[in-house]
Amino acid sequence: MKKLLSFISILAVGLAMVSCISPEATLNLENLAKVKDGMTKDEVLSIMGKPLEKEIYNKPDVWFYYTESKWSDGNRTSDECTPFVFEEGKLIGVGEEFYKKYRQKKW
Repeated sequence: MKKLLSFISILAVGLAMVSCISPEATLNLENLAKVKDGMTKDEVLSIMGKPLEKEIYNKPDVWFYYTESKWSDGNRTSDECTPFVFEEGKLIGVGEEFYKKYRQKKW
C-alpha cells in the first residue's frame, strides 16, 4: 500500500509539473511586456527572438510566439500562442483579440 501511495504521489507531482507553464512561454510573456506598437520587425526580433517557424498558421506579417501551455502533446498550437501583427514592417498590434479584428477587416 505504501508503494502504491508513493507512486501516486510521484505521478501527481509529475502531472502538476507538466501542466505548469514552460520556461519558453514564461520568457516570452516577460519579453512581451517590452514590446510596443510601432516597433520594426527587427526590433521585435531583438526582444522576442525568432517566432515559431514551420507552422501552417504563420504568415509573413503575423508572427506567433508560444506563451501558454494548454496541451501536453508537445505541439505549439495557435491557441497556445500570442500573435504579433505587422503592416509595412511595423508592429500594429498583439494578441488574439487584435488578430481576430485584423483578420475580419482584412478578409
